[in-house]
Amino acid sequence: MFQEPLPEKYLGMSEAEALELIGSCKRAVSGRTVILGHHYQRDSIIQFADFAGDSLKLSQLAAEQKDTEFIVFCGVHFMAESADILADDHQKVLLPQMDAGCSMADMADIGQVERCWDYLAGHVGAGKKLVPVTYVNSTAAIKAFCGDHGGMCCTSSNCRAVFSDIWERDADAAILFLPDQHLGRNTAYGMGKKLEQMALWDPTKPEGGLTSEQAKNAELFLWNGFCCVHQEFSVAQIEAARRQDPGVKVIVHPECAFDVAQAADFLGSTQQIIQAVSSSEAGSRWLVGTERNLVERLTRQMAAKGIEVRLLTTSRCICRTMNMIDPAHLAWLMDNLRRHCENPGQTPLVNQVKVDEATKRYARLALDRMLAVTAARTD
Repeated sequence: MFQEPLPEKYLGMSEAEALELIGSCKRAVSGRTVILGHHYQRDSIIQFADFAGDSLKLSQLAAEQKDTEFIVFCGVHFMAESADILADDHQKVLLPQMDAGCSMADMADIGQVERCWDYLAGHVGAGKKLVPVTYVNSTAAIKAFCGDHGGMCCTSSNCRAVFSDIWERDADAAILFLPDQHLGRNTAYGMGKKLEQMALWDPTKPEGGLTSEQAKNAELFLWNGFCCVHQEFSVAQIEAARRQDPGVKVIVHPECAFDVAQAADFLGSTQQIIQAVSSSEAGSRWLVGTERNLVERLTRQMAAKGIEVRLLTTSRCICRTMNMIDPAHLAWLMDNLRRHCENPGQTPLVNQVKVDEATKRYARLALDRMLAVTAARTD
C-alpha cells in the first residue's frame, strides 16, 4: 500500500469542482465501470456509488460484476482486496486512497496467526477439529490462511450462519475467530454459548496468555482485536439516554463490547441496523451505536417517515480511514481512469489493488465458502 501525492491540479480544486469532475468522468466511462461504496463513506462520495452496502452486500456485488472492466471501490483496502479476489481475470479493482487501511485488520499479522495455530493445534481437546474463521475485516493473507486450513470468512451479517454451519457439521469443532473479539463473542453468546466456553488469544503474550486447561476446553478462540470506532460506545451512554427518554430504542453493531451489546435492545450489522430502523413505526425513536456518517445519513432519510434517529455517543465516532477517500482523491482516480480508457497506451492506471495469485487462490476459497453458506441459509 502506497498512496502517491495528489497532483496540484486536484489539491487546488474546490469540492464543487471535484464533484463536477467525478460526475463527468463517471459518465465518460459508463458501461465499463462500476462504483461500489461502503455505508461509512461521506455523502459527497456515496452519491456516486452505483451500489452502496455493508461488507457482505459489497462482497456479493463484487462477485456479480462479471461484465464490468473496472471496479472502483470506495471503502478500505481489505474490501478492495476482497473484490480483486472475487473478480474475474479481465477485471481491475481501483481504490481511490491506498492509505485507507483498517486498524482492526492490522491487528492480526499472518506470522502471529501461524504461531497461534501451531500452538492451538497441539493443545485443543482430544478429537476436536480446529477451524479458522476470519471476519472480512482482515488482510488477504489471513483470508488465504483460513481458506487453506478448511475455514472461511464471515461478515457481521452472516457470522451466526457461519458459526452454525461449522458447529452443525461438527459439534465438537473449536473455532479460531479473527480478528475482532467482540463480533465473535457477541455472536456465539447469542447462539447460547457460555462465556466460559470462549478463550481470548492475546498475540503479544506467550501462548496467547492461555493456560493449557483453557486451550483444551475452549470451543471458541477469540483474537484480541477490535474496532476503534465501536470502542467509543459504552453502557453509561445507554443508561444516560434511557434516563432522559425511557421509550428510546437502542441498537448497536456487534463490534461493540459485550457489556454494550447486552445493554442494548437490539444488535445488528450495518445492513440489519438500516433494516430495523427503516421498518419501524412512525414516531419511533432510535439511538444507534455505529459509525457517524451512516447514522447521520439514516437520520435524514428517516425524518421524512417520522422516525427519530440519533447517534448513541456525542464523540466524533468517524472511521478515519474510510474518510481518507475524499472528493479530491476520487476525482483524481476517475480522471485517470477516463484518460486510460481513452488512450490506455499513454495513461497507465493508478491505485490498482491486485492480490497475488497464490494468496488469491486460497482467499477465494474462504470467501466462496462464506457466500455459499449465506446463500444456503437465505434461500
